[in-house]
Amino acid sequence: MATRSGPRIGERPAVRRSLLAIVLVLAALILVAPLVVIFVQAFSAGFGAFARTIGEPDTLHAAGLTVLTALIAVPVNTAFGIAAAWAVTKFDFPLKRLLIIVIEIPFSVSPIVAGVAYLFVYGLQGLFGDALQSADLKILFALPGIVLASMFVTAPFVARELIPLMQAQGRDLEEAAASLGAGGLRTFLRVTLPNIRWALLYGVVLCNARVMGEFGAVSVVSGNVRGQTNTLPLHIELLYHDYDTAGAFAAATILTVLALVTLVLKVWLERRGAGRRTRRPAAPAAGEVAVPSLPASGLAR
Repeated sequence: MATRSGPRIGERPAVRRSLLAIVLVLAALILVAPLVVIFVQAFSAGFGAFARTIGEPDTLHAAGLTVLTALIAVPVNTAFGIAAAWAVTKFDFPLKRLLIIVIEIPFSVSPIVAGVAYLFVYGLQGLFGDALQSADLKILFALPGIVLASMFVTAPFVARELIPLMQAQGRDLEEAAASLGAGGLRTFLRVTLPNIRWALLYGVVLCNARVMGEFGAVSVVSGNVRGQTNTLPLHIELLYHDYDTAGAFAAATILTVLALVTLVLKVWLERRGAGRRTRRPAAPAAGEVAVPSLPASGLAR
Protein backbone atom coordinates (compact mmCIF):
# COMPACT_ATOMS: atom_id res chain seq x y z
CA MET A 1 0.00 0.00 0.00
CA ALA A 2 1.46 3.34 -1.07
CA THR A 3 2.06 5.79 1.72
CA ARG A 4 1.71 9.49 1.31
CA SER A 5 5.07 11.19 1.62
CA GLY A 6 5.47 14.43 3.49
CA PRO A 7 6.15 17.78 1.86
CA ARG A 8 9.48 18.18 0.19
CA ILE A 9 12.07 20.66 1.39
CA GLY A 10 11.03 24.18 0.47
CA GLU A 11 7.34 23.41 -0.17
CA ARG A 12 6.13 24.86 3.13
CA PRO A 13 5.21 28.56 2.78
CA ALA A 14 7.20 29.47 5.89
CA VAL A 15 10.34 27.85 4.48
CA ARG A 16 9.95 29.61 1.13
CA ARG A 17 9.43 32.98 2.76
CA SER A 18 12.42 32.45 5.07
CA LEU A 19 14.73 31.46 2.20
CA LEU A 20 13.55 34.41 0.09
CA ALA A 21 14.10 36.80 2.99
CA ILE A 22 17.62 35.49 3.57
CA VAL A 23 18.51 35.84 -0.13
CA LEU A 24 17.11 39.38 -0.33
CA VAL A 25 18.89 40.53 2.82
CA LEU A 26 22.24 39.07 1.74
CA ALA A 27 21.85 40.52 -1.77
CA ALA A 28 21.07 43.95 -0.31
CA LEU A 29 24.02 43.90 2.09
CA ILE A 30 26.62 42.29 -0.18
CA LEU A 31 25.65 43.48 -3.68
CA VAL A 32 23.30 46.45 -3.65
CA ALA A 33 24.65 48.44 -0.69
CA PRO A 34 28.23 48.78 -2.07
CA LEU A 35 26.88 50.01 -5.42
CA VAL A 36 24.68 52.58 -3.72
CA VAL A 37 27.58 53.78 -1.56
CA ILE A 38 29.79 54.24 -4.63
CA PHE A 39 27.35 56.63 -6.31
CA VAL A 40 26.40 58.43 -3.10
CA GLN A 41 30.04 59.10 -2.20
CA ALA A 42 30.94 60.03 -5.77
CA PHE A 43 28.35 62.81 -5.80
CA SER A 44 28.75 63.77 -2.13
CA ALA A 45 30.61 66.97 -3.05
CA GLY A 46 28.17 67.85 -5.83
CA PHE A 47 28.02 67.19 -9.53
CA GLY A 48 30.57 69.91 -10.27
CA ALA A 49 33.21 68.26 -8.10
CA PHE A 50 32.36 64.91 -9.68
CA ALA A 51 32.82 66.32 -13.19
CA ARG A 52 36.12 67.98 -12.23
CA THR A 53 37.44 64.70 -10.80
CA ILE A 54 36.48 62.75 -13.90
CA GLY A 55 38.05 65.44 -16.09
CA GLU A 56 41.42 65.45 -14.33
CA PRO A 57 44.31 64.55 -16.67
CA ASP A 58 45.43 61.56 -14.58
CA THR A 59 41.91 60.12 -14.49
CA LEU A 60 41.43 60.63 -18.21
CA HIS A 61 44.81 59.06 -18.93
CA ALA A 62 43.97 56.05 -16.73
CA ALA A 63 40.63 55.60 -18.48
CA GLY A 64 42.25 55.94 -21.91
CA LEU A 65 44.97 53.41 -21.02
CA THR A 66 42.30 51.00 -19.79
CA VAL A 67 40.36 51.32 -23.05
CA LEU A 68 43.52 50.97 -25.14
CA THR A 69 44.48 47.81 -23.25
CA ALA A 70 41.04 46.35 -23.91
CA LEU A 71 41.19 47.28 -27.60
CA ILE A 72 44.40 45.26 -27.93
CA ALA A 73 43.84 42.37 -25.51
CA VAL A 74 40.22 41.51 -26.32
CA PRO A 75 40.62 40.99 -30.11
CA VAL A 76 43.78 38.92 -29.57
CA ASN A 77 42.08 36.73 -26.97
CA THR A 78 39.02 36.44 -29.20
CA ALA A 79 41.16 35.12 -32.04
CA PHE A 80 42.95 32.80 -29.62
CA GLY A 81 39.65 31.51 -28.21
CA ILE A 82 38.21 30.80 -31.65
CA ALA A 83 41.38 29.03 -32.81
CA ALA A 84 41.63 26.98 -29.60
CA ALA A 85 37.96 25.97 -29.71
CA TRP A 86 38.22 25.04 -33.39
CA ALA A 87 41.33 22.93 -32.79
CA VAL A 88 39.85 21.14 -29.77
CA THR A 89 36.43 20.41 -31.25
CA LYS A 90 37.10 19.86 -34.95
CA PHE A 91 40.35 17.84 -34.90
CA ASP A 92 41.76 14.81 -33.14
CA PHE A 93 45.42 15.09 -32.20
CA PRO A 94 47.75 13.97 -29.42
CA LEU A 95 47.81 16.01 -26.22
CA LYS A 96 44.38 17.53 -26.90
CA ARG A 97 43.57 17.20 -23.20
CA LEU A 98 46.82 19.00 -22.37
CA LEU A 99 45.76 21.93 -24.57
CA ILE A 100 42.47 22.20 -22.67
CA ILE A 101 44.36 22.19 -19.36
CA VAL A 102 46.71 24.92 -20.62
CA ILE A 103 43.72 27.07 -21.60
CA GLU A 104 42.34 26.70 -18.07
CA ILE A 105 45.60 27.68 -16.31
CA PRO A 106 44.75 31.39 -15.84
CA PHE A 107 41.69 30.39 -13.82
CA SER A 108 43.89 28.41 -11.43
CA VAL A 109 46.76 30.88 -11.04
CA SER A 110 46.43 33.99 -8.89
CA PRO A 111 46.76 37.19 -10.96
CA ILE A 112 49.44 38.39 -8.54
CA VAL A 113 51.44 35.22 -9.19
CA ALA A 114 51.02 35.75 -12.93
CA GLY A 115 52.36 39.30 -12.61
CA VAL A 116 55.39 38.12 -10.64
CA ALA A 117 56.01 35.41 -13.24
CA TYR A 118 56.14 38.08 -15.94
CA LEU A 119 58.77 39.90 -13.88
CA PHE A 120 60.96 36.81 -13.97
CA VAL A 121 60.48 36.46 -17.72
CA TYR A 122 60.57 40.03 -19.07
CA GLY A 123 62.18 41.97 -16.19
CA LEU A 124 65.74 43.28 -16.27
CA GLN A 125 66.89 40.26 -14.25
CA GLY A 126 64.47 37.93 -16.01
CA LEU A 127 64.86 35.26 -18.66
CA PHE A 128 64.75 37.68 -21.60
CA GLY A 129 65.93 40.74 -19.68
CA ASP A 130 69.37 41.05 -21.29
CA ALA A 131 68.04 40.48 -24.80
CA LEU A 132 65.26 43.05 -24.37
CA GLN A 133 67.68 45.60 -22.91
CA SER A 134 70.09 45.06 -25.80
CA ALA A 135 67.29 45.59 -28.28
CA ASP A 136 66.07 48.66 -26.33
CA LEU A 137 62.64 47.09 -25.87
CA LYS A 138 60.64 47.85 -22.75
CA ILE A 139 57.97 45.32 -21.81
CA LEU A 140 57.40 45.80 -18.10
CA PHE A 141 56.30 49.13 -16.60
CA ALA A 142 54.90 50.03 -20.00
CA LEU A 143 51.90 49.29 -22.22
CA PRO A 144 53.19 45.91 -23.54
CA GLY A 145 53.46 44.48 -20.03
CA ILE A 146 49.97 45.70 -19.11
CA VAL A 147 48.54 44.14 -22.26
CA LEU A 148 50.37 40.84 -21.72
CA ALA A 149 49.18 40.57 -18.12
CA SER A 150 45.61 41.40 -19.14
CA MET A 151 45.74 38.84 -21.94
CA PHE A 152 46.94 36.15 -19.55
CA VAL A 153 44.13 36.54 -17.02
CA THR A 154 41.43 36.74 -19.71
CA ALA A 155 42.72 34.12 -22.16
CA PRO A 156 40.17 31.38 -21.27
CA PHE A 157 36.95 33.42 -21.45
CA VAL A 158 36.13 33.09 -25.15
CA ALA A 159 37.43 29.53 -25.47
CA ARG A 160 35.40 28.37 -22.45
CA GLU A 161 32.20 29.64 -24.01
CA LEU A 162 32.87 28.15 -27.44
CA ILE A 163 34.32 24.71 -26.69
CA PRO A 164 31.22 23.14 -25.04
CA LEU A 165 28.91 24.59 -27.69
CA MET A 166 31.04 23.46 -30.62
CA GLN A 167 31.45 20.01 -29.07
CA ALA A 168 27.67 19.69 -28.80
CA GLN A 169 27.22 20.76 -32.42
CA GLY A 170 29.72 18.19 -33.68
CA ARG A 171 31.53 18.21 -37.01
CA ASP A 172 28.76 17.17 -39.40
CA LEU A 173 28.05 20.62 -40.82
CA GLU A 174 31.71 21.47 -41.48
CA GLU A 175 32.30 18.08 -43.10
CA ALA A 176 29.24 18.56 -45.30
CA ALA A 177 30.43 22.04 -46.32
CA ALA A 178 33.87 20.66 -47.16
CA SER A 179 32.28 17.92 -49.28
CA LEU A 180 30.50 20.64 -51.25
CA GLY A 181 33.81 22.32 -52.05
CA ALA A 182 33.96 25.05 -49.41
CA GLY A 183 37.39 26.05 -48.13
CA GLY A 184 38.31 26.42 -44.50
CA LEU A 185 37.68 30.17 -44.26
CA ARG A 186 34.34 30.01 -46.09
CA THR A 187 33.26 27.08 -43.96
CA PHE A 188 34.01 29.02 -40.80
CA LEU A 189 32.30 32.23 -41.97
CA ARG A 190 29.24 30.61 -43.53
CA VAL A 191 28.69 27.54 -41.35
CA THR A 192 30.48 27.69 -38.00
CA LEU A 193 30.29 31.40 -37.15
CA PRO A 194 26.48 31.75 -37.50
CA ASN A 195 26.04 28.87 -35.06
CA ILE A 196 28.40 30.25 -32.41
CA ARG A 197 27.90 34.00 -32.79
CA TRP A 198 25.94 34.53 -29.55
CA ALA A 199 28.31 32.44 -27.45
CA LEU A 200 31.22 34.28 -29.07
CA LEU A 201 29.75 37.68 -28.20
CA TYR A 202 29.05 36.42 -24.68
CA GLY A 203 32.69 35.46 -24.23
CA VAL A 204 33.89 38.77 -25.69
CA VAL A 205 31.71 40.77 -23.27
CA LEU A 206 33.03 38.84 -20.27
CA CYS A 207 36.61 39.14 -21.52
CA ASN A 208 36.27 42.90 -22.02
CA ALA A 209 34.80 43.42 -18.54
CA ARG A 210 37.62 41.46 -16.92
CA VAL A 211 40.32 43.32 -18.87
CA MET A 212 38.99 46.71 -17.79
CA GLY A 213 38.61 45.63 -14.18
CA GLU A 214 41.86 43.68 -13.78
CA PHE A 215 43.97 44.81 -10.85
CA GLY A 216 46.31 42.12 -9.49
CA ALA A 217 48.50 41.19 -12.44
CA VAL A 218 48.51 44.72 -13.87
CA SER A 219 49.54 46.22 -10.52
CA VAL A 220 52.71 44.10 -10.58
CA VAL A 221 53.83 44.70 -14.17
CA SER A 222 52.77 48.36 -14.57
CA GLY A 223 54.89 49.96 -11.85
CA ASN A 224 51.96 52.15 -10.75
CA VAL A 225 53.42 55.29 -12.33
CA ARG A 226 50.80 58.01 -11.93
CA GLY A 227 49.70 59.45 -15.24
CA GLN A 228 51.76 56.96 -17.25
CA THR A 229 51.13 53.29 -16.47
CA ASN A 230 48.08 53.48 -14.22
CA THR A 231 44.92 51.81 -15.47
CA LEU A 232 41.62 52.88 -13.96
CA PRO A 233 41.55 50.27 -11.13
CA LEU A 234 45.10 51.26 -10.12
CA HIS A 235 44.22 54.95 -10.31
CA ILE A 236 41.28 54.40 -7.97
CA GLU A 237 43.62 52.80 -5.44
CA LEU A 238 46.05 55.73 -5.64
CA LEU A 239 43.26 58.25 -5.11
CA TYR A 240 42.07 56.31 -2.07
CA HIS A 241 45.59 56.19 -0.61
CA ASP A 242 45.82 59.96 -1.17
CA TYR A 243 42.71 60.32 1.03
CA ASP A 244 40.80 61.64 -1.98
CA THR A 245 37.73 59.57 -1.17
CA ALA A 246 35.34 61.53 -3.37
CA GLY A 247 37.77 61.28 -6.30
CA ALA A 248 38.27 57.56 -5.79
CA PHE A 249 34.52 56.94 -5.76
CA ALA A 250 34.02 59.22 -8.75
CA ALA A 251 36.53 57.21 -10.77
CA ALA A 252 34.97 54.01 -9.45
CA THR A 253 31.62 54.99 -10.97
CA ILE A 254 33.16 54.47 -14.42
CA LEU A 255 33.94 50.84 -13.65
CA THR A 256 30.57 50.43 -11.92
CA VAL A 257 28.70 51.67 -14.97
CA LEU A 258 30.80 49.34 -17.10
CA ALA A 259 29.85 46.44 -14.82
CA LEU A 260 26.15 47.30 -15.06
CA VAL A 261 26.32 47.59 -18.85
CA THR A 262 28.13 44.24 -18.97
CA LEU A 263 25.39 42.70 -16.83
CA VAL A 264 22.69 44.01 -19.17
CA LEU A 265 24.55 42.69 -22.21
CA LYS A 266 25.08 39.37 -20.46
CA VAL A 267 21.36 38.96 -19.75
CA TRP A 268 20.47 40.02 -23.30
CA LEU A 269 22.92 37.57 -24.85
CA GLU A 270 21.66 34.77 -22.60
CA ARG A 271 18.14 35.47 -23.87
CA ARG A 272 19.44 35.25 -27.43
CA GLY A 273 20.91 31.83 -26.72
CA ALA A 274 24.48 32.52 -25.59
CA GLY A 275 25.86 30.16 -22.99
CA ARG A 276 23.29 27.46 -23.72
CA ARG A 277 24.16 23.99 -24.82
CA THR A 278 22.94 23.41 -28.32
CA ARG A 279 21.71 19.99 -29.22
CA ARG A 280 23.62 18.15 -31.85
CA PRO A 281 21.80 18.35 -35.18
CA ALA A 282 19.93 15.25 -36.17
CA ALA A 283 21.60 13.08 -38.79
CA PRO A 284 20.33 13.85 -42.31
CA ALA A 285 18.26 11.33 -44.17
CA ALA A 286 19.85 9.17 -46.84
CA GLY A 287 20.97 11.24 -49.78
CA GLU A 288 20.65 14.56 -47.94
CA VAL A 289 23.32 16.95 -46.73
CA ALA A 290 22.46 18.99 -43.63
CA VAL A 291 23.86 22.44 -44.38
CA PRO A 292 21.18 24.91 -43.21
CA SER A 293 20.69 28.09 -45.22
CA LEU A 294 23.75 27.36 -47.34
CA PRO A 295 23.11 26.29 -50.94
CA ALA A 296 25.81 24.23 -52.58
CA SER A 297 26.45 26.96 -55.12
CA GLY A 298 27.05 29.50 -52.35
CA LEU A 299 29.58 27.29 -50.62
CA ALA A 300 31.45 26.35 -53.74
CA ARG A 301 32.00 29.94 -54.85
